[in-house]
Amino acid sequence: MVRDIFATITRKYDFLNHFLSLGQDTVWRRFAARQVRFSKTIRFLDIGTGTADLAIAVARKHPHAKLTGLDFVQEMIKTGHEKIEKYHMSDQISLVQSDALNLPFPSDSFDAAGIAFGIRNITDRIQALKEMKRVLVQEGQVLVLELNIPRQRLFRSLYHIYLNHMLPQMARYFSRNPAAYYYLADSIMHFPQPGEFALIMEEAGFIHIKKYPLTLGITYLYEGLKPA
Repeated sequence: MVRDIFATITRKYDFLNHFLSLGQDTVWRRFAARQVRFSKTIRFLDIGTGTADLAIAVARKHPHAKLTGLDFVQEMIKTGHEKIEKYHMSDQISLVQSDALNLPFPSDSFDAAGIAFGIRNITDRIQALKEMKRVLVQEGQVLVLELNIPRQRLFRSLYHIYLNHMLPQMARYFSRNPAAYYYLADSIMHFPQPGEFALIMEEAGFIHIKKYPLTLGITYLYEGLKPA
């Protein structure tokens, strides 16, 4: 279902993300890119890469690094390739089509791994996080960027109205599959709160979990380390 949804909105995906977040999605990815730390392999894995926005943000911040983007939607991979060629980053970024629950890489392959706005689309989140941990070097870093329902009551109510009514209506003008944005709203509202998700990361085996609230808490960056 998720593959079908994202395959139908690929061409408008970047525009809608920027438009519907008022440009904040770019700011959030840049913040995540600034947190990335390299130690051994100088390699970064972007899971659920979509059209490669996180990989491109990390590449710009860390021009010495080699990056791999992974997604299971072929249409997204194709558009990502076009963007990478446009920005002359083909030597730095490679893209592969595969599944986050069974990563096609040996253990200890990357210094850092990230996933931006994709973990909520994975039903077995612990398995996805364990796979990320497997491919990281010891003391490697995981970064998870994800949308969140704010806790402040008034802002929470306004955000509910935006997600459930305004966002799908606006998406109708730009996408032939506005149902995708009803799914988006539902997936955000049912995603665990920051404290709960930090516990899921701990259950998957990560340590030293940090949580960074962004833009009044409508997005969080979660950071963890693979134990030595």
